[in-house]
Amino acid sequence: MSPAADTAALASTSGAPLAPLVAAQLNFVLSQANLPIRVGQIWSGCRDGRYADRFTLAIPFCLDYVYCNPSPPADPLAGSNGLGFHVSDDSAIAGDFLYNALSPKVAPDVVFGPDDEGFQPLVDFDETGSGEKSCLANWDCRDTGALLSLIKELREFYIEYQKKRAAEVDDARLKFEISTVLSKEGIEVCMVSSNGRPDEVKFAVPLLDLDLAKLVPGCPWKLPQKIHLQAVFPISRSYSSVPSAPRLKLVSTPDLKSFFSVDDVKLPPWLDGMCMAEYLPNLEENLKIQVVEASASIGSRRRFIEALAPTFGRPLEADPVHFVIPLQFPKQQPVLTLESSQHFNAQGLPIMSAPVNDYPWSPRWDPTEMVERI
Repeated sequence: MSPAADTAALASTSGAPLAPLVAAQLNFVLSQANLPIRVGQIWSGCRDGRYADRFTLAIPFCLDYVYCNPSPPADPLAGSNGLGFHVSDDSAIAGDFLYNALSPKVAPDVVFGPDDEGFQPLVDFDETGSGEKSCLANWDCRDTGALLSLIKELREFYIEYQKKRAAEVDDARLKFEISTVLSKEGIEVCMVSSNGRPDEVKFAVPLLDLDLAKLVPGCPWKLPQKIHLQAVFPISRSYSSVPSAPRLKLVSTPDLKSFFSVDDVKLPPWLDGMCMAEYLPNLEENLKIQVVEASASIGSRRRFIEALAPTFGRPLEADPVHFVIPLQFPKQQPVLTLESSQHFNAQGLPIMSAPVNDYPWSPRWDPTEMVERI
């Protein structure tokens, strides 16, 4: 989403604009955060208020979103602001970001939901003994980055809070998994509870220590592109000699799909008695090979398109031949569709052929020979 689109989205349900100081901080979050933060509902805590002063934010966490949902206090003029959290069935976090339009210079309060009474980040600051203080202690309403700093701070503390919760689970297999993989940089873990099914622990494990943007010259990506392994372990309350395998899934950032689709990756099997520390090296090795091949495929596709012009003419887009070049090119050959420029169906649309791919093909040929064979 572009900054212009972000700003345009900041409209409250009551039609009142956000208080200027609050709007400046929220716009900074949307334009500068290195996470795809979303804005939901915006409204005023005062009846017939001139300005809106509360909003819903969705913040990525453990391959889901941290939902910060406004809910006005009993007295809309009481206190300053609020932010609350609770973990729902889909492992998202919900709570309140409440600004007070009458006192926009005051730092936001932090009010957590009943499911997260144990999450007390300000207490955690005191217990570290480092002398550091929360960014709330030095709140400067003129600092447009203040809200973003608060979001980062709360998110980091919530990550640690969920790690502690998972480590307290009475499950020997999970305790071993946590002790062996939590040291991996960037890993996130959370408890997942739901009525009607056993509790689970979900891991989000970042894969590949590669700057994917450097593999795609001229890529338009605004945010860092990542690939994660999502591993969901059921919590076992009883001893089992052969614990069940976790549910495994590769998850990538949305923009990466135009370059490399994790849906096409076949995951290695999870063997009996295996742990993630054993599983990850083989997975990352195979995944790295496929990502590097996808990067090389970009150049191959570009050279193939350039080789089409002498035979099929320019501009290619106007010619009655359409090429669909797969991400796995040249291992997978293009699919052609022929379009008539003189014959139309009853709806007035050009008559199209069925997709064509039964022509001679070898990924070892150079682009010129590929085109000649077609």
